[in-house]
Amino acid sequence: MKDRLPIDAVIEPLREALARAGRAVLMAPPGAGKTTRVPLALIDRVEGRIVMLEPRRLAARAAAERMAESLGESVGQRVGYRIRGEAKVSKATRIEVVTEGILTRMLQSDPELSGVGLVIFDEFHERSLNADLGLALTWEARGALRPDLQILVMSATLDAEPVAALLDNAPILRSEGRAFPVETRWLGRSLATGLRLEAACAALIEEAVAETSGGVLVFLPGEGEIRRTEALLKGRLPPEVAIRPLFGAMDFAAQRAAIAPVATGRKVVLATSIAETSLTIEDIRVVVDAGRARRLRFDPASGMARLVTERVSRAEAEQRRGRAGRVAEGICYRLWTKGEEGALAAFAPPEIAVADLSGLALELAQWGSDGSDLAFLTPPPAPALAEARALLQGLGALD
Repeated sequence: MKDRLPIDAVIEPLREALARAGRAVLMAPPGAGKTTRVPLALIDRVEGRIVMLEPRRLAARAAAERMAESLGESVGQRVGYRIRGEAKVSKATRIEVVTEGILTRMLQSDPELSGVGLVIFDEFHERSLNADLGLALTWEARGALRPDLQILVMSATLDAEPVAALLDNAPILRSEGRAFPVETRWLGRSLATGLRLEAACAALIEEAVAETSGGVLVFLPGEGEIRRTEALLKGRLPPEVAIRPLFGAMDFAAQRAAIAPVATGRKVVLATSIAETSLTIEDIRVVVDAGRARRLRFDPASGMARLVTERVSRAEAEQRRGRAGRVAEGICYRLWTKGEEGALAAFAPPEIAVADLSGLALELAQWGSDGSDLAFLTPPPAPALAEARALLQGLGALD
């Protein structure tokens, strides 16, 4: 266990830990620079390519572009990326940023991960099903086929000890980061019963714009809430304030326009959780958090997965708050009272515990495992996994 160090000071201990143990867990708060600085610092210490997982396509592209820019190169040279439907890599590529499902495909087609020296699981605190599966498969591949394969798990808000224990007591390193101070402002009283989330959020955005300067990043649960809030704000903000939606279903050009600095005036970015991690929006000084997240939940009664809107966890709220302190001192407005914060769950439930497991069951079958022999941080619930297998058998996907 190391003391908290700035991200630059933690690099050498991290190199030593990976060289000695072949695995490590790095904890660093939002804004520490772990996504772009750590892979570059390890590039000359790793035999073979570095594959780094990002939870979202926009984050994967942005991370690759930022690292390539710092090397004075274009994407696809020493740093590249691979996401669904698009790849920019070459024979010279040493760092390959991929989305989580891409790693699963790589492992299924080549369990040895030939030519890969290090796999980095970035933003692991999001605990997506693909990330949990990817870590379990990579750990088994290391134990059975590639004892030289190095594994690094990085996170901002995750409880590090269980991850380290899963990886056979991997060394834990902690960074203090380099984020700027962020002032938090809560509501004075709870929201009135019957008040729509969009109306309350629009009013808080108006207040934030009037009291602050710089860009504003607003967290809303989904596209519907973003569009309705955008409509409510029209005509209520100063003319120099541009409104930019940002959600996963948008095309890349629109997403890039949302994160690009404005030439004049200021902007308000209305975003889903796509903007929570691994993404720096350069001119953001203010965060407005509506306190809601949309999650996929499996309903055993219907046998179907559905999206539900829930209160954020304290870890998610902290992650969002950190977006205001990436480039300067900031302010975070929360759409709840300080007293209500104690009722928030500490962490969001891992996707593997609440999602439809049909896809997982299919991947396990292809891997040749029933899942019981794999090291999952959260094992898939047996009833849900059995139901998923029964469904796949009924469809003829499994015998």
